[in-house]
Amino acid sequence: MSQMKNTRYANIIPMKELDTKEKRLYPFPIYDKLREETPIRYDKERACWDVFRYDDVHFVLKNQKLFSSRRSQGERRESLLIMDPPKHTQMRNLVNKAFTPKVVQELEPRIAEITNELLDQVVFKNRMDMVHDVAGPLPVIMIAELLGVPTRDRQLFKSWSDVLVKGPEVNTDEAFTSVMTERRQASDELSDYFKDILVQRRCKREDDLISLLLDAEIDGEKLTEEELLGFCILLLVAGNETTTNLIVNAVRYMTEDAPLQAYLRQHPESLPNVVEETLRFYPPIQAIGRIAARDVEVGGQKINAGSQVISWVAAANRDERKFPEAARFIPDRKPNPHLGFGFGIHFCLGAPLARLEAKVVLDILLRRCVDMEREEDVLLHPIQSPFVFGVTHFPVRFRT
Repeated sequence: MSQMKNTRYANIIPMKELDTKEKRLYPFPIYDKLREETPIRYDKERACWDVFRYDDVHFVLKNQKLFSSRRSQGERRESLLIMDPPKHTQMRNLVNKAFTPKVVQELEPRIAEITNELLDQVVFKNRMDMVHDVAGPLPVIMIAELLGVPTRDRQLFKSWSDVLVKGPEVNTDEAFTSVMTERRQASDELSDYFKDILVQRRCKREDDLISLLLDAEIDGEKLTEEELLGFCILLLVAGNETTTNLIVNAVRYMTEDAPLQAYLRQHPESLPNVVEETLRFYPPIQAIGRIAARDVEVGGQKINAGSQVISWVAAANRDERKFPEAARFIPDRKPNPHLGFGFGIHFCLGAPLARLEAKVVLDILLRRCVDMEREEDVLLHPIQSPFVFGVTHFPVRFRT
């Protein structure tokens, strides 16, 4: 693994095929082309293997012994995302207690309450920015309440989270160094913030996730300060970025397919399926990085130990070999084994909460905001991150 020391992490470096804003706003034709023409290819500029077909992506994500989540020694702090078993299993089991189906389901009234409060502030204008007004604040408020941190600081959390998923605009050493400096600063500021909260909770426990983590033990040992901070940062960032983009991407598709809005008003029971199809069709996470733990063959290509492997779930999710009529959004698609939340041991921890938040928000939006349309005269901007599919703003207008 020594060859990784000076390697830039390929998952945050933009690939040359997505070299314009327009392509990043709608990258799927490019993924289709790459999947069919070069299903597995080595990208010299990013020093990594890109994997595009469903079966190959599934194979990489499923086999954690062959494809490690551990990154280079440059990582400042361990988190579940870059951890392998047995440590990963122990840490994940800990947090799973906080995300059981029963616990998540009990959050539904609170999600609805926050959504309605957020809409109350803007709905009378008959227009709003989906990102700024609803889809951004809601998940941050929810995860802040679960962690036990003040929701008044949610703008801070959002700005830190945005930086922590950021990638360089172009593939140069300068751009990469600049982004990594920015990310380290955000991580340090977030750590300092959570250190203060940990001090408060050590003095007085509350009914929240941070108190649960402080009391938790693995093999009779408490979590270290670094492990606690890693958990807090992961839960905050992962708990809001993915859900925000899932909600906005669903609304984005609904503005492109107006009849779907009318259909869902009549058939709200179809909303969970629409959430799943959004995860397939417009997935919030486009790519997942791994490191080959040993020499391995994927789709006929030999990949050497230590190589970076990027699994393009956004391409896999549109593979005709797995999904009939893959280029169509089919609201009641079944089965729908998409990889929008990953697969295997690193399957998204917060998936049940993200699904519930998306379902509740879309249900309320469809009831309170009729005939949602995108404000066509406002240019969309892609989030500056090669592994995230989303936009920075999404202005809509509607009738009430």
